[in-house]
Amino acid sequence: MVWGVRDLAPWYDFKISDQPIGEVWLSGNDCVVDTGALTGKTLDAVFHGHREELLGESGAHQERFPLLMKVLFPREKLSVQVHPGDEMARQHGEPHGKTECWYVLEAEPGATVALGLRPGTTLPDVKAAIENKTLENLLQSVPVKKDEMIFVDAGTVHAIFPGVVILETQQNSDMTYRLYDYGRPRELHLKDGLQAIRLQTDAGPVAPKIERISGSQSIAGGREILVQSKYFRVDRTRLAEAKTENFSLPAGKKSKTVQLVFVGAGAGQLNFEGQAAISLRRGELAVVPACNPDWSFTSSAPTEILRAIPE
Repeated sequence: MVWGVRDLAPWYDFKISDQPIGEVWLSGNDCVVDTGALTGKTLDAVFHGHREELLGESGAHQERFPLLMKVLFPREKLSVQVHPGDEMARQHGEPHGKTECWYVLEAEPGATVALGLRPGTTLPDVKAAIENKTLENLLQSVPVKKDEMIFVDAGTVHAIFPGVVILETQQNSDMTYRLYDYGRPRELHLKDGLQAIRLQTDAGPVAPKIERISGSQSIAGGREILVQSKYFRVDRTRLAEAKTENFSLPAGKKSKTVQLVFVGAGAGQLNFEGQAAISLRRGELAVVPACNPDWSFTSSAPTEILRAIPE
């Protein structure tokens, strides 16, 4: 990615001498299983070979793994872009659109993102601003800080700016329409992009909600729901050192489904009854299949766990 970095430290021990890297994909089709009987297989191969065990009965007929989680490292501004909703995506031969959310893992003082258009903006205004290279003037600038969750529903014109590291959870789609790219020589997608724009959306920062859990040992006596949407739920659990937290699917979840577990800080072990523990540290992701809905995490340092569950 032209806007990315060449050194992913301290998140990952990976330096790049060629083109910069903007994103680390954690649950993409080509991600490779690192532990257990399926070690070495791609997530796509696991999805096609063990679909019901992975997703549960309700997800057994899905065309692809439901959620993509990735970490973004912007060194320069990302393009101003928009993602289509489900209906438009299906018109283009895709199973669904792309609604996403951003959890701010790091933020420098004064960091911002662009989220939506200024009130009163019309589509002709957007088209003219793109032609005049003034689209940034129509964007709403939103300050961001560490540990904040931002919801970005499909149809929202948006851009991520430097000074942040972001964990993105999204519908597993790569449909992106680039509207404006600050003069960089990359393709724009104006016809489809203008069609995908919604002038008013629900995008914006989301205040966490405490979910009380009987017998919980986590901070504040419960789990924090960071975002709950039509497509996914993301919650956060913080553990002191040498604490064990039990996890199961949220109350009211009608059927078993996959859980994606990301360590945002600290380290520890993910435990299943009758199976070997899996060590996880900051920046790593575990995919917990539907056939193992109950698990626990034991911290070896103060730890932050972000869990994403498809809806």
